[in-house]
Amino acid sequence: MMAGSSYAETELDYEPRWPIKKGPYLVLLETSGPLERHLLMGWIERNKPKDAHGGDVQIALLPRGRRKNRRRKFDPRIEAFLHTEIDPLLIPLRVSWLPVKRGGRRSVGWRDLLTLGDPRDPDMFRQYYLYWRRPDRCRIVIGDPERSSAVRERWNDPDGRGRSSGTSLAQFTAGQAWIQLERAERKLRGSRYKVPKFPRESLIESPTFTAGVAQLAQESDVSYESMAAKTRRYVKEIAATHSPYVIDLVTGAIRWLVKKAYTDLDYDEEELAALYEMSQSHPLVFLPSHKSNFDHLVLQYLLYQNGLPPNHTAGGINMNFFPIGPVLRRSGVFFIRREFKDNEPYKFVLRRYIDYLLEKRFPMEWYIEGGRSRSGKLRPPRYGMLAYVVDSYLRRSSDDVIIIPVSIAYDQIQDIGSYATEQAGGAKERESLGWLISTVRGLHNRQGAIHVRFGAPISLQGFLALQDDLPDDPEDTRNPAIPKLAFEVAVRLNEVTPITPTSLVATALLGADDRSLTVAETGDVLTPYLDFIARRDLPTSEKLRFDQPDAIQTTLDELVKSSVVERFEGSTADVYRVRANQHLAAAYYRNTIIHFFVNRAITEMALEHLVDSGVTDNLRNEIRKETTRLRDLLKFEFFFSARDEFNQEIRNELADHDPDLREHLAAGDAAAILDSFQPFVSHAILRPFFEAYRVVGDIVEKHAYETGITAETIRPQALDLGKQYVLQGLVAKPESVSKVLFDSALSLAENRGLFVDGPSSVADRQAFAAELRDTVEHLKALARRHG
Repeated sequence: MMAGSSYAETELDYEPRWPIKKGPYLVLLETSGPLERHLLMGWIERNKPKDAHGGDVQIALLPRGRRKNRRRKFDPRIEAFLHTEIDPLLIPLRVSWLPVKRGGRRSVGWRDLLTLGDPRDPDMFRQYYLYWRRPDRCRIVIGDPERSSAVRERWNDPDGRGRSSGTSLAQFTAGQAWIQLERAERKLRGSRYKVPKFPRESLIESPTFTAGVAQLAQESDVSYESMAAKTRRYVKEIAATHSPYVIDLVTGAIRWLVKKAYTDLDYDEEELAALYEMSQSHPLVFLPSHKSNFDHLVLQYLLYQNGLPPNHTAGGINMNFFPIGPVLRRSGVFFIRREFKDNEPYKFVLRRYIDYLLEKRFPMEWYIEGGRSRSGKLRPPRYGMLAYVVDSYLRRSSDDVIIIPVSIAYDQIQDIGSYATEQAGGAKERESLGWLISTVRGLHNRQGAIHVRFGAPISLQGFLALQDDLPDDPEDTRNPAIPKLAFEVAVRLNEVTPITPTSLVATALLGADDRSLTVAETGDVLTPYLDFIARRDLPTSEKLRFDQPDAIQTTLDELVKSSVVERFEGSTADVYRVRANQHLAAAYYRNTIIHFFVNRAITEMALEHLVDSGVTDNLRNEIRKETTRLRDLLKFEFFFSARDEFNQEIRNELADHDPDLREHLAAGDAAAILDSFQPFVSHAILRPFFEAYRVVGDIVEKHAYETGITAETIRPQALDLGKQYVLQGLVAKPESVSKVLFDSALSLAENRGLFVDGPSSVADRQAFAAELRDTVEHLKALARRHG
């Protein structure tokens, strides 16, 4: 008690009311010092029922729950009153300390670091100071009250985390009280701080976890204690430990970084409001595209700004370096090893951790591509984490899981220089503190806006209900639904990725080959793309005003500023071209939108092939066969629809361009249909891919008579031969010399069995190379027609 005052005299603003339920009452106080106890006792004295007798309101102290040094010893009064027959109403009570209100929101700022502590959890001396100077920052919080008999019933539940897991009734009651207080305080602070209270303890003490540890111990022929110690270490290694204090500080740092590097963050607030409503009923899994190291920061900041809880984000163990690792863990990142295929205890812990997150409806996040895209296109999806979530759902950790594809697009990428270096054969820079400092120092120029778009949500329950080939064992890694689900996520990511002015201008300049373009000529090259975008109502980052020269000029100037494009001041007009050794950087921007134009480009190529071959009979079927062949060549590059749906998409392309399609098909006039596609885009869209494939095909053919050739033996030769072909003029597009494209070509060669020795190996390898050379020749012919 404070000197010279009674409990009842110290009244605070915004006080909650006493529960309307009848006593007797057991008030469970969570306090960290004499002031908090004084305030709570004052509230009890002022608010307890007027007719309550001396013994109707009893007090017991909870172990300290907010600080790391919380007391482990339990107040014996909790145990005593729980074992009486009076069935008291349990009322959890605590004091909540709020940060200073800034900009209409109470959050921690970097200036709070000067106080050497979390404003939400001040030490005893700061509590007195705050209460004296800023009483508005001190609030009484009351958890939902309930009868001790209801708590005892849950404790006795064999499927719960009470008696069956070895937890005493007093411990279980204290845990439930903490949960209720956290929920009550969350209403005061907002959902952006909805984080698990004791994730490690909750996981380790659950009956399913302890039973699983026992089974692992038996299967591994080790003691239970030994396996329990190992799994506890893995829980500590994996689990995120959110801290509202760190979340505020990190978000403040993100705000500074984003404003330093970009001019705007473009998103739809209504979409986020809809996601918040979904999160009230089901756990959300955010699957963003991965273009930049800014991706996670942007999504975290976006959710925070709009009052959504922070995600539990799967991160590679390579990011767990001091001092960044501890900060990331406390802001919501959980770290996963890259390789743990044969480590059953580790896999068990990861499964149970995901079960826990989904069961408690905590949102999750990871990159389905695995790592950042170095080419601008979506990378092939990784199934690992998705499989764990599907398995968890099938084990009924949640009645549904809502998957949210998130496209994060940039006007320009801060990481573009390192991506181009890696594609050209350079080594990936290893993440470290020095790397981080260098990256932040490199944020000299603001690179336009960041655009965040949310794809159509996928109900896991609804998706799996349409699959008729699910395995009986939910942990079966061969579940065929998982690749289908990953494919659907990728398609929805591509569907909402916005077309930016930068990506279009880069496409125009790369399509000009060695020519430099004026602003007006750039607009002429863009005309077919803009018409196509308008007809298909494709997503754009903004209203494209490329009919106005100033809009094109602005985009070109931004690319000049970032050293991707160079300008020559001519006597009649300035001209622009991609700077030497920057074609891979420009191609990155083009590739972010290339998927929208691939089917059109394939159709153009198929028609040119048929014109060159003189095919006139059964033209519709011949178009189908040729487009299918080209689709098969590019199946490791793009996310094509299923065969029948793809054929319909090609028919739509034909009908969209040729109003007299039926008559031209009947007449076998492939040339007339091809002319309706003028001006062509295929040479700009697909030529770099097929030229890269041609390089790999020529190397395969060179080694056609050898045995034991592999992708590993061919890969290092591709970069050298590609550079040689550029100098010889055999490859027209410098961006064709790319490790990413060579890897896709090698995947195709492996898929066709070209690295398996057999009686037809030589002929197959030679045919592969010839097919790719022929395909490149048809692209050259289309470029000549276009010119």
